[in-house]
Amino acid sequence: MSETFRQQIAATTRLIVVKVGTRVLTGADGLLDPSRIEALGAQIDAVCASGRQVVLVSSGAVGAGMGRIGLSKRPTELAHLQAVAAIGQSSLIEAWERSLRCRGRHVAQVLLVADDLQHRTRYLNIRNTLRALLDYGAIPVINENDTVSVEELRTSFGDNDRLAALVATVIGAPLLVLLSDVAGLYDRHPSEPGAAVLPTVTRIDTAVEQLACDRPGGLSKGGMASKIAAARIVTEAGGTCVIASGREDDVLERILRGAPAGTLFTGRAEAMPAWKRWLGWSADARGTVAVDAGARNAIVAGGRSLLAAGVAGVHGQFTTGDVVALSCGDGPAFARGLVNYPAVELARIVGLRTERIAEVLGYCPYEEVIHRDNLAVISRD
Repeated sequence: MSETFRQQIAATTRLIVVKVGTRVLTGADGLLDPSRIEALGAQIDAVCASGRQVVLVSSGAVGAGMGRIGLSKRPTELAHLQAVAAIGQSSLIEAWERSLRCRGRHVAQVLLVADDLQHRTRYLNIRNTLRALLDYGAIPVINENDTVSVEELRTSFGDNDRLAALVATVIGAPLLVLLSDVAGLYDRHPSEPGAAVLPTVTRIDTAVEQLACDRPGGLSKGGMASKIAAARIVTEAGGTCVIASGREDDVLERILRGAPAGTLFTGRAEAMPAWKRWLGWSADARGTVAVDAGARNAIVAGGRSLLAAGVAGVHGQFTTGDVVALSCGDGPAFARGLVNYPAVELARIVGLRTERIAEVLGYCPYEEVIHRDNLAVISRD
């Protein structure tokens, strides 16, 4: 089944997001590795020559900056970290430009912060710009704008794995390839005897998440845990994700002819509509609505709307039309959607049947607290 599915993806995929990690692009000295970027540029050129389009999410700015100014340790103070990223960003884009320009390809630098995707209008502008760049035959090279992104203000993506997953949802790419310094997701710690790469993961559950074995330190912010989280986003949206080694000179070619390469994470049978992809992962949630187990099952398994009868609690300050997260018990958020009632009113009708809403509030503007058309399931575990 795995081989057949890989071949099906290879035959139908025309738009790919490729994320390349810091540890792939830099050597032990922290400098960008020109030979590795050249090899990856050749692979990306071959993918484009096959009639496919590529969006590249490239890490490496901080590592490049460290190497350029002779730092041996990643800065911890935010201003210094942003300064190093600014120094290294020019080296990074120049390296990609050199590698692809000699092959007749144009690159386009795109720097993003989380706010760009949370705001609906800016989100659509980014989507339209990326599509226009692809129409021109250019290869967008995307990175988080570390120079202005401020983690304390919660405007950071956290790592480029998540950024790549969000970019894939923005443009509706059916395939995300995460290139790392490991061959894929192992069935145990890679250092243990008999450890092997899992060829396919059909469901990301707690057991799969516990397989993440990240090593501390180094230049990168991500790791296997962040890659699994990115795979969850893409597969829940209906896409496919592959985690593979970026140090293999033919890895993209093998993936795109359906040959075994890395770990394949399979997605849902149907792709999520663009509107729900924004609701699910990019929009900024203003609060949380707790629901009971019956409501959760109706939403996740039955595709139903959320009614007041299924609401168990209200957390945060939000108003009509805001995006809220849905949770059940002590579990994490499993869905997000546009709420039809402000928090103060919703708190008054918790657990009530729909016909009693007017009795309590004096009016009943909506039968649903969140309509299924404005509700995106982000986790089915």
